[in-house]
Amino acid sequence: MHCNLSRELLFINSYNILHYFCYMNSFQKAFFSFLTVSVLFAGCLSVDVFEKNISFKTQEWASANKAVIPFEITDTASLYNVYIVFRHTNAYNYNNLWLKWSVQQPGIAPVTNQFNLPLANNEQGWLGSGMDDIYEHRILVQPRTSFGRTGAYTVTMEQIMRQDPLQHVLNIGLRVEKIK
Repeated sequence: MHCNLSRELLFINSYNILHYFCYMNSFQKAFFSFLTVSVLFAGCLSVDVFEKNISFKTQEWASANKAVIPFEITDTASLYNVYIVFRHTNAYNYNNLWLKWSVQQPGIAPVTNQFNLPLANNEQGWLGSGMDDIYEHRILVQPRTSFGRTGAYTVTMEQIMRQDPLQHVLNIGLRVEKIK
């Protein structure tokens, strides 16, 4: 009996929606139709973003604790923007972050770089977005990058600041966005 009741309620609710649609004016019908089609198409769109963050539970990042982030590239024809994502508390003592970055590509020796990432300046304070005492920075480190090979890539990040462990760090991460 419960199943019949559910079917009846579904029929009644569907009937009510159709009944209401018949009594809408033309603007309401157009808006409702647009909204319905938009919701249907939004469900079909794929998001071409990869993001992974490594958290530090004690809010300390030791240089020996390397953040290793694997990701997959399947489209070598597209361009990508690659970001470093860094979150810290307001008590973080520096206006920058020195980072050693290594990328392991399929079939190629790792490529290593060092970045001095600006996090604050005297005029603006923290450059990232903040809420309460937590700040997040998305710093573009490789704009319009093309990946020459499909397959598994691995990014390894290591903090190379003078303070070790680095205090008041919440997480470090990688964001890879396909440019449309």
